[in-house]
Amino acid sequence: MLGVLHLPTALLVLAACLLVWLVSWWRRRRAARGFLSETDRITYETLRSGAQAGRNLRAGLTPEHAEPAARHLRMMLGGTALAICDSQQALAWSGLGEHHREQASGHAHRVLQGGDVVVLTRADLPCDVPECPVRAGVVAPLVVDDRVIGALAAYSPRPSAGLARATEQVATWVSGQLELGELDRERTRAMEAELRSLRAQISPHFIYNSLGAIASFVRTDPDRARELLLEFADFTRYALRRGGAYTTLADELRNIERYLVLEQARFGERLRVNLLIAPEVLPVAVPYLAVQPLVENAVRHGLADKEGVGTITITGTDLGDLAEIAIEDDGVGSDPELVRRALDGDRSGETVARDSDSVGLGNVDARLRQVYGDEHGLVVETAPGLGTKVTFRVPKYAPGVHPDR
Repeated sequence: MLGVLHLPTALLVLAACLLVWLVSWWRRRRAARGFLSETDRITYETLRSGAQAGRNLRAGLTPEHAEPAARHLRMMLGGTALAICDSQQALAWSGLGEHHREQASGHAHRVLQGGDVVVLTRADLPCDVPECPVRAGVVAPLVVDDRVIGALAAYSPRPSAGLARATEQVATWVSGQLELGELDRERTRAMEAELRSLRAQISPHFIYNSLGAIASFVRTDPDRARELLLEFADFTRYALRRGGAYTTLADELRNIERYLVLEQARFGERLRVNLLIAPEVLPVAVPYLAVQPLVENAVRHGLADKEGVGTITITGTDLGDLAEIAIEDDGVGSDPELVRRALDGDRSGETVARDSDSVGLGNVDARLRQVYGDEHGLVVETAPGLGTKVTFRVPKYAPGVHPDR
């Protein structure tokens, strides 16, 4: 009968429909596992190339770092070749037609002089190779602090408005990465200057008094004098060491112990020290001389104007991914407003200048904020007659923060 479908035929139709559905389902599942579309894949590759290029660019505009950056930038632009130039030469060439590399510095010179994007034609790229793929290009300036310091040149077989716009945008992004790298180096130089300043602030009175205390034991207790002299030598060697922006908390505490031994030789029973340190925080990297100035501050305020015994308590607490360091004294305390001004770097008042310059409270706070962020600065609790407690927290692991050996 014409209107009746035979059973074998119906099964074949059903099987074909099921096969189509299975193929469609498999394609959807495969897409779900990876990228949703080709556009997503291209976006991901561009972002990845940009991240890799950025790491090299932040290290500075040098041949060593320009070469790997050029490869990633060429992938971002998709041109035939790409060159990175400074004011003197072509630092890197990536792609085909490397025999044009010597011409790149001349192309960059035009941009360095005028500061504008330059479009290159075949006349700007003379070549004896008939099938050379480098026949056009775009050169854009690299600008740092409003100065043109180099150029980015992208080359292709033919002129393209799209390549011109893309090259200009990528050059702007590269300039931003170079500026960030310069800021990083400025921050490092500032930290080194802070360290030099802090070393210079080692109290001359402390040195004089320590040597005086050592001299007092030379006749009465020569062995004690010898031990104190060795402690003094080790203290000054650590405090005046060169290089190394970071150290471990264990090393910092070891030097603080030397400092306190020397102070106890001078103050005797008037100075008491409590040390409560969790073993988990001892390997944590901290900025060099981040704790010792705070302890010196506690000793001075714990004993200088206090009658009787003064107690210093140093605590290191494990807070999971953070380490908390606290230095507390039961001395005469201070005006919170003066402390706030010292942390802000105010040098207008005599008292503020004396406190901040002698013991480096503002110096330590500034370095902690530079390294870890504003949320990791010093927290100072004080009031006249109620002593002082200074606390700060640092991550146990922070990028770029490693103790120097």
